[in-house]
Amino acid sequence: MGKRIISQARGKGSLTYRVKKKAFTRKIGYPRTEGEAQIIKLVHSPAHSAPLIKISLNKESFFLPAFNLAFEEQKIKVGGTENKTGNILLLKNIKVGKEVYNIERNPGDGGKFMRSAGSAAIVSKKLENGKISVSFPSKKEIVLHENCRATLGRIAGDGQTIKPFMTAGKKYHKMKAKSKLYPRISAVAVNAVDHPFGSGRGKRIKSKIAKRNAPPGRRVGHIRPRRTGYKR
Repeated sequence: MGKRIISQARGKGSLTYRVKKKAFTRKIGYPRTEGEAQIIKLVHSPAHSAPLIKISLNKESFFLPAFNLAFEEQKIKVGGTENKTGNILLLKNIKVGKEVYNIERNPGDGGKFMRSAGSAAIVSKKLENGKISVSFPSKKEIVLHENCRATLGRIAGDGQTIKPFMTAGKKYHKMKAKSKLYPRISAVAVNAVDHPFGSGRGKRIKSKIAKRNAPPGRRVGHIRPRRTGYKR
């Protein structure tokens, strides 16, 4: 008799696949008011790839990914037009060519783009009808509303992905903190009881096309694809 495959076990939410709640207690966002703010402290967050900074403004505190060379008791400005690293401004007040991170998709959502360690986008063009074009590291350009906010600078922790994990255990605990499954192995490499594609018997892989109405245990592989294979 077979047993539940990984996708089923993760969906059930057992302790094996449940994320640590403490890791996600700090939420990134922007304050409701404007003015001069101060960095209270630098914070380590297991859920984020970069260190966070706790910022205080008018008896309100919020968290942001730390920018390069940020330090405690540093003063930054929320709002205004001063283009200085660490300041939080509207896109319309940021000069073309400046690096920005934690960019809002819609005005007031607290920031959705460029939040991982070492990342930054560039304000590339100011268009008509209150639109700003932002260029991402992937060379993709996204047009956003001029009232979306962003933080000037580049997120700290650049190059942290270059440092290798010396042991598999270190990588396991790193991934577990973010509720990521590790190690990941191919379906055909496991036993037949662990997955519909299991065993393989010489890697003769079964069809990976799953029916649209297949139950969760069988809904693996290609979900009703229009086509498969290489384009010729």
